[in-house]
Amino acid sequence: MRSGIGEDRPPTGGKDIKLPKYTLKKWVDAKRRYVEWDIECPADEVQAICDEYNAERVFKFPGIVSGQGSLLSKTDQGWKDNLARIKANSGRGNTIKT
Repeated sequence: MRSGIGEDRPPTGGKDIKLPKYTLKKWVDAKRRYVEWDIECPADEVQAICDEYNAERVFKFPGIVSGQGSLLSKTDQGWKDNLARIKANSGRGNTIKT
């Protein structure tokens, strides 16, 4: 990891080390039932853990947190004023929500 001053400095622990999360799956029986669990470890240790527990890696999409509320509530007042001006000049039967 580069420290910014041209020397390599190892991570010291705590918040400096970010380990990725991997999901592993192990088949339990011939009825196609399996057990899944998550581990956090360096990328070079995942295969060794899979070999040790006779498991395989499950590839999943990362968790995405989406926003709450409407997009209009997150816009600034200038945009809301612009929409109000457009609505006022658009005539009858407009469908612009402000």
